[in-house]
Amino acid sequence: MLLINNVSMSLDADFSDLKPYAARALKIDASAIKSARLFKKSVDARKKNDLHFCCSLLAKLNINENSVLKKAKNASVYSPREYIWQTFAKRTETRPVIVGFGPAGMFAALVLARAGLAPLVIERGRDADRRTADLNRFFAGGELNTESNVQFGEGGAGTFSDGKLNTGIKDYRCRAVLEEFCKHGAPESILTDAKPHIGTDILVNVVKSIRKEIISLGGEVRFEARLDNLRFRDGKLVSAVTSDGEIPCERLILATGHSARDTFLMLKNNGVNMIRKPFSMGVRIEHLQSDINKALYGDFAFHPALSAADYKLAAHLQNGRGVYTFCMCPGGEVINASSEPNGIAVNGMSNSKRDGANANSALLVSVEPEDLEGDDVLAGCYLQRKTEQAAYSAAGGSVPVSTVGSFVFGKPFEITRVKPTVKPSFEYADFGKIFPDFICDSLKEGILLFDKKISGFADDSAVLTAPETRSSSPVRIVRGEDSQSVSHRGIFPCGEGAGYAGGIMSAATDGMKTAEALIADL
Repeated sequence: MLLINNVSMSLDADFSDLKPYAARALKIDASAIKSARLFKKSVDARKKNDLHFCCSLLAKLNINENSVLKKAKNASVYSPREYIWQTFAKRTETRPVIVGFGPAGMFAALVLARAGLAPLVIERGRDADRRTADLNRFFAGGELNTESNVQFGEGGAGTFSDGKLNTGIKDYRCRAVLEEFCKHGAPESILTDAKPHIGTDILVNVVKSIRKEIISLGGEVRFEARLDNLRFRDGKLVSAVTSDGEIPCERLILATGHSARDTFLMLKNNGVNMIRKPFSMGVRIEHLQSDINKALYGDFAFHPALSAADYKLAAHLQNGRGVYTFCMCPGGEVINASSEPNGIAVNGMSNSKRDGANANSALLVSVEPEDLEGDDVLAGCYLQRKTEQAAYSAAGGSVPVSTVGSFVFGKPFEITRVKPTVKPSFEYADFGKIFPDFICDSLKEGILLFDKKISGFADDSAVLTAPETRSSSPVRIVRGEDSQSVSHRGIFPCGEGAGYAGGIMSAATDGMKTAEALIADL
């Protein structure tokens, strides 16, 4: 089978029969193509007067492949590396424990369950259904549940996001992750889209289905069970103390996510080796999705073959910092992603259809360890919390908003074309009372730079919602080549919270690798 790259196809192309396109790309007659199917598809919008799809195709031939390869520069033999789900012959005296049921913990549990090791998962939040109900009450103006919110609960923070599955990592496990999502209810299009996404409305049911398989294989998932402490003997793990009782445990995968600050403090108090790492803070920026479509797609903005346009921007500023967009949610909404009392944190979310009026994206500024006060390993967590509490105060307990016109250009605050989507309430706030000066200055410069890349990015009407503080973990739990903590045997730090991933796909694959390391240790 051949993989053919850079196949140009018009927006009106017939994807039901790809043989003619494969034949043209290989410079052979269509009769020589036994079969052809789509492998990847993306939109090439570099020329506004010539928008088209750029595709990769998989083709089986009726003729000798080697002779074709000599002429076709964009083709190669397709030999995928299949993921082999491991097996393990015997059960251990104590079950492996997984802390956290986000993408990392979920896929670690799936690997261990299919290996016959009957993992025990503890998740401080609630199952997806009760978590959704808690969030709906919160978004309607109800009280924050500090254990069941956007950050904590089944599926992790990714469940209430856009369900984006694109990633920069090159790991063969990514394909296995996508296939598992499809098996459990995600659309087949995620296997071929260059920027796949599921959407919150579908992802909620996908994570429930994965949980059911883990349980059917002998695993167990305990919700509302928070990790409170770990007990060691001679530097080796012997048990996990939870809000639901103490669990004998010799091997524990720590996949808590990036918001479990109390867990980080517990690890610090136990002497677990951690280091500070760079992270980012900033705001969510909202534009009309129709404006983004026009800016990126030009006259093709409303073509039925195109979905809502997205973007990814980055720049290096004069002050030496990086500013970039992250987790862009086409046709989505900004959500209150707080998890601590008297603090505000925001994130973005969209459903599978991405049909909301606004586009939103995180607009983030890099924060380096040297920016932090003191030498405490948790100084980044403290800066995040300080910023979130300042936001709460600045907007009187509501979510702080501004506009590009007000924040960047100093004009009177006014909501015009773009309406804020965050719930339940928002209030204008001076961002200078929320962020350090270097964040505000960098955001302003970044917005002006990005306006040169996307016309209208710096439009006065664009809404800014603050603060986005939870894009990544400010600490790394140091692990060795065997994936175990370098200071405490039996702990396997994993995923975003441990500082080894950023996004659903990288977290899921790290969960799989960490589970493989645990099996190897056995």
